[in-house]
Amino acid sequence: MTFSIHGIAVARGIAIGRAVIMASGRVDVAHYFIEPGQAEAEIARVRAGRNAVVDEIHRLQQSITQMGPKEAPHELSALLDVHLMLLQDEELISGVKHWITDRLYNAEWALTTQLDVLSRQFDDMEDEYLRERKADLEQVAERILRYMKGVQSPVSHPPVPKRKTSQDLLLDDSVDVPLVLVAHDLSPADMLQFKQSVFAGFATDVGGKTSHTAIVARSLDIPSVVGARSASSVVRQDDWVIVDGDAGVMIVDPSPIILAEYGFKQRQAELERGRLSRLRHTPAVTLDGQKVELLANIELPEDAPAALLAGAVGVGLFRSEFLFMGRNGDLPDEEEQYQAYRRALEGMEGLPVTIRTVDVGADKPLDKDTHHDEAHLNPALGLRAIRWSLSEPEMFRTQLRAILRAAAHGKVNLLVPMLAHAGEIRQTLSLIDFARAELDNRGTPYGPVSIGAMIEVPAAALSLRTFLKYFDFLSIGTNDLIQYTLAIDRDDESVAHLYDPCHPAVLKLVADTIAECNRQGKGVSVCGEMAGDVAFTRLLLGLGLRSFSMHPAQILTVKQEVLRADASRLKAWAEQVLDAEDPASMLA
Repeated sequence: MTFSIHGIAVARGIAIGRAVIMASGRVDVAHYFIEPGQAEAEIARVRAGRNAVVDEIHRLQQSITQMGPKEAPHELSALLDVHLMLLQDEELISGVKHWITDRLYNAEWALTTQLDVLSRQFDDMEDEYLRERKADLEQVAERILRYMKGVQSPVSHPPVPKRKTSQDLLLDDSVDVPLVLVAHDLSPADMLQFKQSVFAGFATDVGGKTSHTAIVARSLDIPSVVGARSASSVVRQDDWVIVDGDAGVMIVDPSPIILAEYGFKQRQAELERGRLSRLRHTPAVTLDGQKVELLANIELPEDAPAALLAGAVGVGLFRSEFLFMGRNGDLPDEEEQYQAYRRALEGMEGLPVTIRTVDVGADKPLDKDTHHDEAHLNPALGLRAIRWSLSEPEMFRTQLRAILRAAAHGKVNLLVPMLAHAGEIRQTLSLIDFARAELDNRGTPYGPVSIGAMIEVPAAALSLRTFLKYFDFLSIGTNDLIQYTLAIDRDDESVAHLYDPCHPAVLKLVADTIAECNRQGKGVSVCGEMAGDVAFTRLLLGLGLRSFSMHPAQILTVKQEVLRADASRLKAWAEQVLDAEDPASMLA
């Protein structure tokens, strides 16, 4: 039966394929296809893991017989018997073999997929005792996975499935159809793995439009929906699904008519992308001759080629925190960071690169297993971004030295996030001078950098003259500016409807920042999601903005809007928008 799940649209496009359900506790399980000749080896890996768990349970049972009833109650022995029974269950064994031999899933993927299938069966049981055995099944599977962990993958570069049209999907049920990931949540570090993954799109139960999971999804240009609430619990393993990243909807078990309709939409989108690609080398100049700078936001040095391919004239935001995340506390040293920043510069072929100092905390923990809520009621208001860097001066100076060294190889702008106080500004600039002095003492070459600040806290937007006294340029981070101005957690889907880029207070802070920078002749850009949203392009041009930084996938669409705009005529209209009680009605 066809039904739809509504969420929040975060990355445009349409993905059609079979659902892969990923439980939140197992997001680190590798998902890749194997070659047919490797099936027996993968089955042997699962069998070896299962046998190891069986041997472990047998050893426990032997030790139990030597204990008294107080040390080893009967329930423990009975539990071990249940686990042994589950390990020898024919449905578990045959199911894993099916996913490996018929679908060519790797061993870990096959095991977790069959676990999800069996878990559904336990959920449907009327007997409460039998339903509770689902937890035992999960424990058994996790123990097998633990034994399998660290085994070298037999496929170093998993093949990506061939994309098919909707007509192919109706006629062909073979292994090479696209896959769509459905998960409770994904961390930003997890999202980076999607660059080489087999998934055509994804949907998550939680998340907001400007969460960093959503931001990275847009940078990867894969259709996605977040905040879909119950998606991972109501969608079944291997269901046909459609992810409509434009409407923020996932359609489950679509009918042939719906499949054909969305297949047509896919083809239309491909034609539109082809038409836009012809604008790549066209300078971004408005009808009245105003030059506009369209820059790219990137997460890793390897993103630079995609930025060039999209026609970016530089990098307006290199989110350096992705070099730090998911490393279990093993932070990158100076040399590793220097090489990464240098690769980004070389990848941009001489174009300028703006490197933001590490911005972790809130929705971007260093490690995906970090739980902030245990220590802080609201991590978004806690020790994050520049606050964390200033609390770890040795780490901060290491990053600053790496950035300064990279500046010897090209034009580098150094951007500092989440500043709010004059004292923070002075302390930051002092540490930059300290880092220069350290390099001088070592005789290590480095280059000049322009230094800028993010305007993402209302206090900063209301202290522009102080900021422009110290900085060469400002960059408006609209995502956090909206969050802090409206007191809205941008990762909480329950208040997502209150997250409003068109709120008059937000637009006034953005407009005042642009106007003051222009008045003082200082550079200003917008690097938040507003920059890549064509609904705001004409307004920002009318407010005097001439530098936009966005995901590479959004550049050509924004360029098309710039080419059609007359900036001089937009100025009066933009002022009317600022004075309106409901600005959104004038942007429609």
